Amino acid sequence: MTAQQTREAELMANIKPAGVVEQAVDAGEAKAATSSGQLVHRGVLGGALLGCTTSFAVLAGVETDSPLVGALLFPAGITIVILMGMELVTGGFALVPIAAMEKRATWAAVLRYSLMVILGHMIGALAFAFLFSVALNGFGTTDPGPLGQQFAATAEAKTLEYQAMGIAGIGTVFVKAVLCNWLVCLGVFMGLTSKDTVGKIAAIWLPIMVFYGLGFEHAVVNFFMIPMGMFMGADVSIADWWLWNQIPVLLGNFVGGFVFTGLALLRAFRPAPKEVPAHH
Repeated sequence: MTAQQTREAELMANIKPAGVVEQAVDAGEAKAATSSGQLVHRGVLGGALLGCTTSFAVLAGVETDSPLVGALLFPAGITIVILMGMELVTGGFALVPIAAMEKRATWAAVLRYSLMVILGHMIGALAFAFLFSVALNGFGTTDPGPLGQQFAATAEAKTLEYQAMGIAGIGTVFVKAVLCNWLVCLGVFMGLTSKDTVGKIAAIWLPIMVFYGLGFEHAVVNFFMIPMGMFMGADVSIADWWLWNQIPVLLGNFVGGFVFTGLALLRAFRPAPKEVPAHH
């Protein structure tokens, strides 16, 4: 077999789950060791890009009157973020804590990673929301049309509808966030099953499409979606945004990513410790 044939065979081969988990721990260790400045910068890029691609998915749903079309297109954003090495704290919620579980990072590093990337997301998502709102309404001089109305309605649905439910609303949004990041992080892990770019894209796409189609809650999407709706006239305050969505969604995303995906797969596929032969 030639070197070229060997390389092609390697690209076609699936990486087994145990190998995926090993790569995931390596990735978590690398993220934990990244400087705070780089984490913020990568978080800005990830937040802005996810805001942009979320807008495209919402537009597709409005234009076709079918949210499922938006779900088919939405995974483009998370896929680009992963392939280009930007940061999404939701994926990091699975990767960095399992590096800590394996004693390859500290829990202080997990906290630093999370805070720095969240700060970056807030900057990037808000910046894109402001710029896109200007593109839609011309600094408030034109009607943003059905797309603007959809953003406003979505922001109210993601906050005021939960508020109306009281404590049950907090529980509901938390559960939706857990389910969301179980699927998102499954997409992150599945992206490690292939060495080929096309294979990675296909693997990442599937679970991400499912979460968006089911209407679950993703913290980074909401860093963009709710402020964007507020720019479009949604009757939502900053307190409504954080209390009834952003805080419980961040917590739920952490549980879904770490417990349901990272820890679950680590426990399922971690290699058994090698027995050291006894010396007599």
